[in-house]
Amino acid sequence: MNGSARIRLLRALAVSALLLHTGAHAAGHAVKLGGMDVTVWEPSSGSTPWPVVVFSHGFHGCATQSRFLMQALAAAGYIVFAPNHRDATCGGGSSSWIDKSTTPFGEFQQWNDSTYRDRAEDIRRLIDAIRGDGRYRERADLSRLALAGHSLGGYTVLGLAGAWPSWKLDGVKAVLALSPYSQPFAVHKTLSGLAAPVMYQSGTWDLGVKPTMHKAMASYDQSPSPKYYVEFDKVGHFAWADIGRASAREGIVGYSVWFLDHYVNAAPADRRLTQAERGVAVFHYASELGNK
Repeated sequence: MNGSARIRLLRALAVSALLLHTGAHAAGHAVKLGGMDVTVWEPSSGSTPWPVVVFSHGFHGCATQSRFLMQALAAAGYIVFAPNHRDATCGGGSSSWIDKSTTPFGEFQQWNDSTYRDRAEDIRRLIDAIRGDGRYRERADLSRLALAGHSLGGYTVLGLAGAWPSWKLDGVKAVLALSPYSQPFAVHKTLSGLAAPVMYQSGTWDLGVKPTMHKAMASYDQSPSPKYYVEFDKVGHFAWADIGRASAREGIVGYSVWFLDHYVNAAPADRRLTQAERGVAVFHYASELGNK
């Protein structure tokens, strides 16, 4: 089985599991915003307005695919908004997991700023809706905005942060790229356009993504500082979704919160933001905090 076939098989199996896993127990509450189905996780305490995280799900995932992380971000004081994109297959999504990508993932040279632009427009429409919605405009502080995305969602948020210049969204304070599909940006060498601090996360078993993360002239190398790369040991592509191996969840949450607190909330950097914690196989950073 070649690499592309293996990735397709793994995706099909994972999506099937995701459909079963995200049924009746979805955390957060579902709302309509900007004409989209959106799941919102709100902090249970802390003064408003809260800093904002907008989460973009993976291909054929959905807004509730990564509840463990969304719940943790809300517990850390962030209000989280996660829309269902057009390709969502769970959590109320209407697409089918057998639907193919508009451009094959293995042909990343063919991707350009028109590829999945609808996802970027979803995020823009959501932010505009938050700004004008009576439920959230006084409680969501969009001057402290972070974007987070898994897999194709990582592609989406990197593009909005400036990797596709025509997508660039002003006001983004930080980007969490979680096992991101960043190959199109790496091959087109557009990651130098990132205008916000970025943290890449991957795993040693993340075979479809990891090779484009930290080898010479790959995504991390091409990105401007401040930048961080965290590779968790013995986890694969779906560790950032609820169906994935749970062994890295504490680390995923920890690094995500330390990164966001520093760059979104302007908090002093947690010392752990600049060191490899237990379970981390590879760690790099280049920022005002130093280089490693």
